[in-house]
Amino acid sequence: MRVLGIESSCDETGDALYDPACGIVAHALHSQVEIHARYGGVVPELASRDHVRKILPLIKLTLAQADLRLTDVDALAYTAGPGLVGALLVGSAVARSLAFALDIPALGVHHMEGHLLSPMLDDAPPEMPFLALLVSGGHTMLVSVQGLGDYEILGESVDDAAGEAFDKVAKMLGLGYPGGPVVERLALTATPGRFHFPRPMTNRPGLDFSFSGLKTFTLNTVAEHHDDPDVAADIAHAFVEAVVDTFLIKCRRALKQTGLKTLVVSGGVSANQQLRAGLSGLASKLNVGVHYPKFEYCTDNGAMIAYAGYCRLHEGTTDSLAFNVRPRWPLDSLRRP
Repeated sequence: MRVLGIESSCDETGDALYDPACGIVAHALHSQVEIHARYGGVVPELASRDHVRKILPLIKLTLAQADLRLTDVDALAYTAGPGLVGALLVGSAVARSLAFALDIPALGVHHMEGHLLSPMLDDAPPEMPFLALLVSGGHTMLVSVQGLGDYEILGESVDDAAGEAFDKVAKMLGLGYPGGPVVERLALTATPGRFHFPRPMTNRPGLDFSFSGLKTFTLNTVAEHHDDPDVAADIAHAFVEAVVDTFLIKCRRALKQTGLKTLVVSGGVSANQQLRAGLSGLASKLNVGVHYPKFEYCTDNGAMIAYAGYCRLHEGTTDSLAFNVRPRWPLDSLRRP
């Protein structure tokens, strides 16, 4: 079953072809970073319009790379939520229209389930059950994964997600958008130890996250040292260190609480090298396995949607021709096929 997956939940347009016989056959991705950078964040209307411009050319490109025709596709998978409603509607409408014209099934996929399953596309994928740390621009959560659709959210952010916190700190430091990569690069040039930032919500029981206080602490530090032209890198380092340590503390707790022996880390922030190094060290100390997506599958992409769609379609899940996107869609509301 060849599945064409379409991702359009926010500011990346992506598509991919998944074939269970050989994995991802081809994929393409268009980032809208240049469009939104001038505004310091995603503008929903501009995102939707750009998806309209790019989605069909990307599908044609992917099919050409695979040396296939649309009639060679057996099913469509598309991101139905969560995300920006206008952006979601673009991908959903295209996928549904193609499925109707080709008389093949189509299925709406949960964006975060796509991220959660993206490490399964690795050459040595993890086996379920496992603990998942999902860290993206809009979501931060710890999830106990017993099987496909069998998810228990153990903890999540009570305010901004980690990716949003990176974006806002980057803006404080005048680094531009998106924040994750630029803050990480600047932090690598710092003199470690100049600042020590709080590790939020680690001095109390539980697995929830909060980054609003850390952002305020960062903003106050920036204001206090505004006349020091060399302070930005040291502040970036202290911020990244605080975020990473927070994740390490919470993951340690979750692994001990659940007794799970495999940790999966996915989402855009999972590309952070300091986070990967810290979690790999933690996994070694606790004698657990740790898995990440390939770097090309960390940010939003069509490959994860194609694969998640295949998993659901293979188990017999389908949708009707009527479709309804879901800007908000709790991950734990999903069910086993």
